[in-house]
Amino acid sequence: MQHSEFFKSVALGPYRLKNRIVLPPLTRQRSAREGDVATDLMAAYYRQRASAGLIVSEGTQIEPRGQGYAWTPGIYSADQIAGWRKVTTAVHEAGGIMFAQLWHVGRVSHHALQPNGAAPVAPSAIQAEKAKAFIATGPDTGTLVAPSMPRALTQAEIGELVELYAQAARNALEAGFDGVEIHAANGYLVNQFISAHSNQREDEYGGSLQNRLRFLREVVEAVAKVVGPGRLGVRFAPLFASTDEDRVYIGMVEDDPHRTYIEAIKILDEIGVAYLSIAEADWDNAPDLPDDFRRAVRETFRGRILYAGRYTAERGARLLERGLADLIAFGRPFIANPDLPARIANGWPLNEVDAATLYGGTEKGFTDYPVYSESQHIVSEEVL
Repeated sequence: MQHSEFFKSVALGPYRLKNRIVLPPLTRQRSAREGDVATDLMAAYYRQRASAGLIVSEGTQIEPRGQGYAWTPGIYSADQIAGWRKVTTAVHEAGGIMFAQLWHVGRVSHHALQPNGAAPVAPSAIQAEKAKAFIATGPDTGTLVAPSMPRALTQAEIGELVELYAQAARNALEAGFDGVEIHAANGYLVNQFISAHSNQREDEYGGSLQNRLRFLREVVEAVAKVVGPGRLGVRFAPLFASTDEDRVYIGMVEDDPHRTYIEAIKILDEIGVAYLSIAEADWDNAPDLPDDFRRAVRETFRGRILYAGRYTAERGARLLERGLADLIAFGRPFIANPDLPARIANGWPLNEVDAATLYGGTEKGFTDYPVYSESQHIVSEEVL
């Protein structure tokens, strides 16, 4: 077996994962055009990838204001819960475990996506400069646009948002998910509270690092009370440097990212969440995470640690061997290879991803990628 480190089962909260390969949250923009409901096509897509040790759904907005891209699914209406139930049923029938990623984009939105055309909400009224929202321009057409100027949330509204996260977690359980992941990365709402670049509040949610981490703590505690900490993960995206100013995570490079995120991870460890997901920079020539940060993460957090970003099987296996990671997520390789765990186990070649069909569209580039076929097995054996 190739890269056997991936195929040692591991406990995650109350679950035993069959392998350490994860399908991470990947925005595909294929929900129903009306109501942002998960579809039968999405159920087929996730079922195809149920051989992963863990599936984390694409980001699913916790309320209408949380949407920054047309045709992404929600988890706040009865129809959306029913749509996701079809997905989780399909995954469970195929032997998979699936968590829902709870998502609110905050300021990374456009008034065209907001209820009644209102301004997006954010910790402070600071426009996102290095970001794009995506709005529909027709039934099946859309365009990238600069995010609108947001308005600052009141303290009362912040408390309401914490409850919206908790309610979304209840909805996820009703939809049949095995747990949830809180999206606190990539410049979206929770990340906006953490970052001094986007949070310039003068109340208890702004100023010092501990104040900027307050919203994270409140959201994680509220969701943990609903699902239990053993069925909860949190995703961060720390960035330490940039060699490509146009691709910085929405301007969110902290002055001291090591301290910022280790203090954030201490909160997760205190609450006892099941896993920490770290999304690394994934563009060409992106900076690697420093080894001292990886070691500090391991020393700080007692749960499972998941890394994602530009990973090959070889690079992921090395991180598992060093004991710095427990799980490795593969994004584009899993899009193009629904049988990715089998391909890694057997050393089979990988399909190439079709970049033109990543976002929006039909089954093309979504559910039509081939698995490695029996005829290929036979040919390979005859050659040997």
